[in-house]
Amino acid sequence: MSNSAPLERDARLVSTDHKVAPEEIALGVVIGRTAEFFDFFVYGIGSVLVFPSLFFPFVDPLTGTIYSFMVFSLAFIARPIGSMIFMTVDRLHGRGVKLTAAMLMLGFSTAVISFLPGYDQIGAASIFLLGVCRVGQGLALGGAWDGLSSLLSLNAPRGRRGWYAMMPQLGAPLGFLLASGLFAYFVINLTAEDFLGWGWRYPFYVAFTINVVALFARLRLVATDEFVRQLESRELMPVSVADMFAAQGRFVLIGAFVPLASFALFHLVTIFPLSWVTLFSDRSSGGFLLVQCAGAAVGAVAIVMSGIIADRIGRRPLLAICAALIAVFSAVTPWLLGGGSTGQTAFIVLGFGLLGLSFGQASGAVTSNFSSQYRYTGAALTSDLSWLIGAGFAPLVALGFSSRFGLGWVSVYLLSGAVCTLASLLFNKLETQESSSGQRVRPASR
Repeated sequence: MSNSAPLERDARLVSTDHKVAPEEIALGVVIGRTAEFFDFFVYGIGSVLVFPSLFFPFVDPLTGTIYSFMVFSLAFIARPIGSMIFMTVDRLHGRGVKLTAAMLMLGFSTAVISFLPGYDQIGAASIFLLGVCRVGQGLALGGAWDGLSSLLSLNAPRGRRGWYAMMPQLGAPLGFLLASGLFAYFVINLTAEDFLGWGWRYPFYVAFTINVVALFARLRLVATDEFVRQLESRELMPVSVADMFAAQGRFVLIGAFVPLASFALFHLVTIFPLSWVTLFSDRSSGGFLLVQCAGAAVGAVAIVMSGIIADRIGRRPLLAICAALIAVFSAVTPWLLGGGSTGQTAFIVLGFGLLGLSFGQASGAVTSNFSSQYRYTGAALTSDLSWLIGAGFAPLVALGFSSRFGLGWVSVYLLSGAVCTLASLLFNKLETQESSSGQRVRPASR
């Protein structure tokens, strides 16, 4: 390809002599997703333990954390914009250029935060710079969509789609383990003064190195002949966002709401409980991070189990069952989070277990709705909107309402996500039945 980046051409030289197995694709996907989630979880944890004191010292800790969560949400607003920008880069300059620029931007945006001065040094400019870095993370994550998950699904052995669908999702618990483990080490071993002075900066600083490693792991796969053949057959070809929405926009909306139960739970077992414990209990933040590390390990096992279960009963039935279980879980959430150390630990372990089962199959569960021509762009925008609607404002809404009206509002938030998932799965089923009966012909069938 004449428009490929040098890195992509170099990667192709070492990647074209063998057929890439699904297991090899899975490894590259897991490495890439782990790097992405590491960057985002480092920021999320920093939003609770660092940013309220460093960037919002002029308000009380609760208000400072709410302000911090407002900045946190910016990345999810920027993410679909990043997808549209980098889709254009992909069409004009190639997948290697797009992926290289996005991953370096993601690592750079995270690493720069480690050098930011606080409000006491430069005033409101520090908040502005933090917001710029957060938007940079969101734009980059939108651009980091490489189609490898779709390639993995297309190359999965028959009857193993659920197993291979769960593999990219392992990046979430692994990224959280790395981020929370690093923060726990510094919180536990440093004084509060040293942690706020310099210790918190280290996890942000190492993000750039992690992203470079992930970049090369993914470029090696993106540059393979097999990947190029998928592009040539239009299975993974980026198209105009406007064209995709005009032809199959309804599938984006359906797909965006299918994983809402999982995505609503996502930040309610990772970022929000850390803020609640830090603000409203005497429990050590470092000790609670270690509990969350254990929860993430449970979540990783549950993700693996989701692949086994989905191949037996189907991905969509599993998502429906998990949504119902999350609805039940929402009912006991106030008692667990408000039940002291024992209840909070139970909330984390049970929550991560449910998250793993649902999140393991949440990505692209209805991607097959898209015709091959629109699958790459449609899957990317569907994922962006799911994160925006389901997870982007979860810590802000949960903390804002629960701090004022009680933990019952966390239950309402979780329940709403479960209802949206069940309703969208039902709507998708009716849509599929209508199309198969001949009453409506999808663009995908043309």
